[in-house]
Amino acid sequence: MLSNKRIQELELVMEFEKVEECFKEVSSWIENVGRKRLKETINLDDSLEMLLQAQKQFREFDLVASEYCRRGQEALKKMDRWEDFSSVDVRSYRVKLQTYRDQLEEFCTQLDENRHRICETVRLYEFFDKVRQGICCTEEGVKS
Repeated sequence: MLSNKRIQELELVMEFEKVEECFKEVSSWIENVGRKRLKETINLDDSLEMLLQAQKQFREFDLVASEYCRRGQEALKKMDRWEDFSSVDVRSYRVKLQTYRDQLEEFCTQLDENRHRICETVRLYEFFDKVRQGICCTEEGVKS
């Protein structure tokens, strides 16, 4: 039984090394592209037109970012079996795996929050634009 468990651990290590390339690619993209682009969406412009342009750009980025999130989550799912192993030899791989998981979850959460914030900001600006137009029309009607 001990030998079988050791063989399974070695198989997991080999599998991890295959999946780690995906983790590294996703992690590198998050650090070098994703986080920078998310920071760019912190300060949104003050006009509806500029905000709609920012939303369009964010949607294009969101498609790519969501694909990286999906790929990272699929890779993590392949490694779910690691939870059953607790040997010292596997520990360093579990630590790496947890680091990738934490990074991916944080980025995906920030992506979701920014998506929601931009959408809500656009809706708010559109509402205020309609209110402003209504006030202008009402003022013109009163002046006539």
